[in-house]
Amino acid sequence: MFARLITDSFMRRPHRKVLTLAALALGMAVVTAALSVALDVGDRLAEEFTSLGANLVVTPEADSLPLEIGGIDYRPVNSGAYLPESDLPKIKSVFWHNNVIAFAPTLEFQTRVHGPRGHSLDGVGTSTVEIIGTWSKEKLVLADGSIFETGIEKTSPWWNIDGKWFSDDQSQCVIGARLARKAGIRIGDIIAIGTVIRDVGKELRVSGILSTGGSEEDAIVMPLKLAQSLTNKPGLYRKLYVLALTKPEDAFARRDPKSMNREEFERWSCSPYVSSIAYSIRQVLPGSDVRVIHRVADGEGKILTRVRSLLWLVTLAALLAAALAIGASSAASVIERRSELALMKALGAGSATVGFLLAAEQLLLAFVGGTMGYALGYFLARIVGTRIFGVPPLPSFLVLGVVLALAVFVTLLGSALPLRRATRFEPAPILRGE
Repeated sequence: MFARLITDSFMRRPHRKVLTLAALALGMAVVTAALSVALDVGDRLAEEFTSLGANLVVTPEADSLPLEIGGIDYRPVNSGAYLPESDLPKIKSVFWHNNVIAFAPTLEFQTRVHGPRGHSLDGVGTSTVEIIGTWSKEKLVLADGSIFETGIEKTSPWWNIDGKWFSDDQSQCVIGARLARKAGIRIGDIIAIGTVIRDVGKELRVSGILSTGGSEEDAIVMPLKLAQSLTNKPGLYRKLYVLALTKPEDAFARRDPKSMNREEFERWSCSPYVSSIAYSIRQVLPGSDVRVIHRVADGEGKILTRVRSLLWLVTLAALLAAALAIGASSAASVIERRSELALMKALGAGSATVGFLLAAEQLLLAFVGGTMGYALGYFLARIVGTRIFGVPPLPSFLVLGVVLALAVFVTLLGSALPLRRATRFEPAPILRGE
């Protein structure tokens, strides 16, 4: 009987129900799209921010007094501490090893360089040139026997090469664009490298011209093994740049791990914050100091916070608009049905029964409208995700559950006042036409 009353109500007044369903479905569609994008935007932005390059730098802990100007290390090549190259595969053994996308060690020094015609490159205003030894594309054998390919191409993806990167096992190099322009060096030329600590030369073929927009354009980049050989530092490096997929830091992530209790430290360690990944790397690289490159990590956090704030504002606006539309439709429906409700009360139905009947109708509308809104909203989310990130968000039962719960809440909130007035109708005046 109860189901029949609800069905009859829908059949006899379809226009009001259609308007309520339309308002609810449109509101829930916007909410679904916003929630789907908001839940997915963190991972998508993290992937996009990998194009900014390394977000962690590892240096020797004992090397506590660096001398860097404009990004160039001006310490003599035989000063400071170094880290062993043999420990690098351990980075892929940390808890967040899957989040470590790439890393590249570097060994920097200054030396004399002779151009293709045998004369020194004094034309650039200095008798020595900055040399950077690193990996271009190295294949590491990990503890489990798998191969991990890494190098400066991945940790500095914005570096642009005219030509090609050097091969790590050949006598090749790439030269900075400014240095090449000033010295008149072209791709294919042969240059001679000689160190300041040993009067030994090494001929290298220029395989590419490097453009970075930074100090690297005045330097020469060569294979790490050659740099280690020229500086008599076999198997050692000075810095390590790490690119990791991280979660933007919040206030909890910035706390000092030493001040956390056991439960807080476990929660912090099990979250892919850039600081927790840095802590894990420090544990497997003895004698190292791991620092966050804040211009990358902070930029990701600020953008993500602003995007999510905008999405939450859109969600709240959609919920408010849906609640107002449902309230107006419910009030009009109650006024139209005054005679019906008065007759029910005159026949013995109590206020609770009338209120329960009307609430059941609204709940049915909420579930139908919420489901329709989720379907439409997911379609909108796919369009937005594809246009912005190139990948649509995946369907989520969590979002569906949240949308249905919000649909029920908005429907009951919007219709609360009209339902309350309906339960307080006095049947006699209404039936008399007053």
